[in-house]
Amino acid sequence: MFARTVYLHLKSNCVAEFTQTIDEKIIPMLRKQEGFQDEIAFIAPNGTEAVSITLWDRREDAESYSRRGYGETLRALANVTEGSPQVQNHQVSNSTFHKIARQEAA
Repeated sequence: MFARTVYLHLKSNCVAEFTQTIDEKIIPMLRKQEGFQDEIAFIAPNGTEAVSITLWDRREDAESYSRRGYGETLRALANVTEGSPQVQNHQVSNSTFHKIARQEAA
């Protein structure tokens, strides 16, 4: 399993709109992407920072989304975010929810 972590700066007073955009636009888009498993969004208590983690079957699925679908996601979030999001990619090592156990190093 592979994860993409996106760090976003939210515009002032946009938490509700951000959440609505994730629910109504982003998640339906992601569900159409091959290998998509889950999306989890977090908002800082002050409402100015958000983190979104998407989980994918394989690195290739996440990379395909990055090339083909991520631009549409950014456009959908343009009204509620400022600046350029920061993206990091990770191999998932453990998840109780997804029943992933520790893997031995190759």
